[in-house]
Amino acid sequence: MHLTLERRKWLWGYAFILIPLIFFLSIRIGPTLYAFWVSFHKWDPIALDRPWIGMDNYRELAEDKVFWRAMRNTWIYVLVGVPAGLVISLVIALGLQKLVRFTGLFRALYFLPYITSLVAVGWVWRWMYMPNGLFNEVLGFFGIASNNWLGNPTTAIYAIIVTTVWHGLGFQVVIFLAGLESIPQDYLEAAHVDGATAWQRFRDIVVPQLNPTIVFLVVTGVISNLQVFTQVRSMSSQGTGGPLNSTISIVLYVYQKAFASLPSKMGYASAMTVVLFIIILGITIVQLKVLQRDTD
Repeated sequence: MHLTLERRKWLWGYAFILIPLIFFLSIRIGPTLYAFWVSFHKWDPIALDRPWIGMDNYRELAEDKVFWRAMRNTWIYVLVGVPAGLVISLVIALGLQKLVRFTGLFRALYFLPYITSLVAVGWVWRWMYMPNGLFNEVLGFFGIASNNWLGNPTTAIYAIIVTTVWHGLGFQVVIFLAGLESIPQDYLEAAHVDGATAWQRFRDIVVPQLNPTIVFLVVTGVISNLQVFTQVRSMSSQGTGGPLNSTISIVLYVYQKAFASLPSKMGYASAMTVVLFIIILGITIVQLKVLQRDTD
């Protein structure tokens, strides 16, 4: 019996998505489920015995002061870095939109840091933060006392946040430029004719029209900062999140427990990744809800 044309299209469609689907399940879903499984065990990769311990890893997390310090620091990366990056990148995008010459050059210059290796960026900024580095040299020129930026528990985390914001500006500027150029100029011109000031046009037209763009950048920024690792590893004291755990993040703490400690506490590290996964999943659900709102 010959298949109908509609049936053949249906079969070929599923055939073409089968391989990507298998790849996605094996690379994304499989490891996620495996991490859940490992988190319920006392898991050492080189040990023969990996006993089931139920919720013990999660109970230990609840009493782990370093974990809660890492959680606190991670949210500082999010709550300080994300708004700062959004404001600065929007201001830069508004400025670039006004340019009439060399626009491509300036956009490329702002985007260049984003495609630079984060390890290289971390080491360069670490040098600039050193007691004899660029920043203290500039402060000394103006007669301001130098500071051990990365060696001071008060300033170390904010020094890393500055580096993180600087590295991500290029991506956010490009996205904001795309959002700004999609705003119908008729709206702005009509408001201008009606006597609206520049601030009123920005507040009542530009910002509401940029709502989907802002939501996208907030969500991607939050997820990125929740997983901050490379810059902390490259810039903090001895790469351990120091001084005094003032810069340690959840992902860095996961790395320390899973790969940098002997014996390895892979099960405990997996429990932390499960907690982080649940947080990111919740943020993603919020994103889907917010993106479904219509902009008036």
